[in-house]
Amino acid sequence: MIRVALSTTVAQRGRSGVASYLFGLLDGFAAIDAPIKIILLGLEDDHGLFTRWMDRCEWVTVDESHRGAVRNILWHQTALRGVLRRTKADVLHIPSYRRIVWKSPVPQLVTIHDCAAFAVKGKYDVARMFYGQQVARRLARGANAITTVSQATAADVERHFGIPQSNQTVIWNGIDQGRFHPQDTGEITAFRSRVAQPAPYFLYLARLEHPAKNHVRLIEAFEQFAAAHPDRDDHLLFGGADWHGAEEIHARIAASPCQQRIRSLGFVDDTDLPLWYAGATAMVYPSLFEGFGLPPVEAMACDCPVIASPRGSLAEVVGDGARLIDPESPADIATAVGELTEPAQQATWREAGRARAALFDWRESARQLTQLYQRTAAAGRNAHV
Repeated sequence: MIRVALSTTVAQRGRSGVASYLFGLLDGFAAIDAPIKIILLGLEDDHGLFTRWMDRCEWVTVDESHRGAVRNILWHQTALRGVLRRTKADVLHIPSYRRIVWKSPVPQLVTIHDCAAFAVKGKYDVARMFYGQQVARRLARGANAITTVSQATAADVERHFGIPQSNQTVIWNGIDQGRFHPQDTGEITAFRSRVAQPAPYFLYLARLEHPAKNHVRLIEAFEQFAAAHPDRDDHLLFGGADWHGAEEIHARIAASPCQQRIRSLGFVDDTDLPLWYAGATAMVYPSLFEGFGLPPVEAMACDCPVIASPRGSLAEVVGDGARLIDPESPADIATAVGELTEPAQQATWREAGRARAALFDWRESARQLTQLYQRTAAAGRNAHV
């Protein structure tokens, strides 16, 4: 049985895209009873996030002092080497390219989710942009295996990292089909009462990040929609924790003539996600760049019509299951929002979305990744013969 050391130290207390990726894969490995042993390398305070998988995993504690980005990178470049030897790992899986290890003592597989540091100006602070664009790019060229989450990201990696697509393995992310599915009407009604949201609403689920997630243009589009439909009382809900530039979004909400109809939910607990999706008139996802984009797929699976940007990987992921818009045109977004208030349009996009969402399953992602682990471990053994 292959022993895979999986770094989880960038899970950000369970509130990051990498965390969703880790949780989905662990669910997938368990569901298919993958012939691997996962060694979870995790920060002390994050242990509780992984409790439900500990019957089939080992846990190695990383001291909390290494949570910060700089200390975390240093831990990966120094102390991790000894951990890999002590745990007799066959493969190291780094799920974020900013933590790639220089000359790992065991074969190293790296997941690259996106090339946002190259594609989106001001995506991160200066130090993070430099590390992503210069240091991590060079480290990635020394990895034994690269997996990307979409064909779009694979093309970006070839362009920005100089790693040919033929040397990458594309493995789509999945969703938990047992959780994300059409919900009972009575449960939706009870849920909306519980969360005090009786008015119809459009939902955008993404961390509050400006400018990359494009909340400000969506607010402008919602104002145009509201002005064109004075008889309606639709709300716009933002679900997600504050991130870089969140103050710009909050300031724009406060200045909006529709501020009483725009609600920021903060981080949305996983338990309630399917009901938030199912209760929405539509999910609006106008992001300027995504390496994959799980929320639109989850929403489609829950019978929620989706309006989406085609940027980054989104056109590839949503396919013909979502109404595509120009994310830099508030007028175009407003038009799509207005269309999705019509029952016939809602029915059309619900059906298209359900069919598209059926293609994404963490069990299939886990099967493909297990095979990649096996190939990576075998190549490492052969290299030492």
